[in-house]
Amino acid sequence: MVARLREVCLALPETFEKVAWKTPTFRVDEKKAKMFALFSDPEEGRPAVWCKGEEGAQEALVEMDPARFFRPPYLGPRGWIGVYLDRRVSWKEVTSLVTMSYRLVAPSRLVAQLHNPKDLEEVK
Repeated sequence: MVARLREVCLALPETFEKVAWKTPTFRVDEKKAKMFALFSDPEEGRPAVWCKGEEGAQEALVEMDPARFFRPPYLGPRGWIGVYLDRRVSWKEVTSLVTMSYRLVAPSRLVAQLHNPKDLEEVK
């Protein structure tokens, strides 16, 4: 799971991985190191990815399918979305959510390098 998530995150322009809180986090902008995704440690519960969401996305996804989506501790109040990775994983959906998160934190010059203007549309 981590290898697949790493592949998704590091495919985005100028991203890098940094271990924080004993878990891989994925960031953009070396100077500011803005986090856009993290893998939650399976020792702490169910394996999952957390990523920043657009306004209202967290609530909509959790309401739509609480077996797959959740409000993560600490970052949930800031609109971050948790996606469980231990069953029914759609990597297309994970890629879409991670890309949305990247768009929300990356500098505009990097966002401009992405091909699809809105990746979340298929998730909603």
